Amino acid sequence: MKIISHALTAFLLLLSTSVYADGLADLQRFYNEIRNYSASFEQVVVDENLKLLEASNGEFSIERPGKFRWHYTAPSEQLIIGDGTQVWIYDVELEQITHRKSDAAVSQTPAMLLSGKGNLDDSFILEDAGQHDGLDWVRMIPKSKDSGFTDIRIGFSEGKMQLLEMKDNFGQSTRMGFKNIKENIDIPEEIFTFIPPSGVDIIEEAG
Repeated sequence: MKIISHALTAFLLLLSTSVYADGLADLQRFYNEIRNYSASFEQVVVDENLKLLEASNGEFSIERPGKFRWHYTAPSEQLIIGDGTQVWIYDVELEQITHRKSDAAVSQTPAMLLSGKGNLDDSFILEDAGQHDGLDWVRMIPKSKDSGFTDIRIGFSEGKMQLLEMKDNFGQSTRMGFKNIKENIDIPEEIFTFIPPSGVDIIEEAG
């Protein structure tokens, strides 16, 4: 599914180190103090020549550890739900569902990136990327060559995540901007549960 393939990621968990400035401090807070997070988003994907390949938008909610609901509403509807053990990807237009274990999908979506737990130091080289465009930036360089990404950047404003930028191994870049941000609110547990509609094809992916 093309939206998923453009949104591969690996970005999870938390630094335990002490004094960070600006963006790194915001990143530490995001993984230490935020148990859930909801927002609307706009996503664009460009190639290495900055040609627009895809634009989409929607809304999402996450609940740590590992639960998320990621709803693309335009240009076509797609729903991605994880309950902590399994992930469902429902393409409404194609009437097709992909089902996989969470560990198989851990580096596949921004949803898993944002809802994960662990140690960022194990997977990334972290750098304070300074301030620009009114945001405090963090750069995350994957240590594994198999991560699918060469560079991940997160922009914070007043401690809240506003932008997520990811560059993959093919030179394509995904940029996601977040609005209507809500942190540590009451989120109904049932939104992280998915019941496949009858008559829809289900593709099982091995873990």
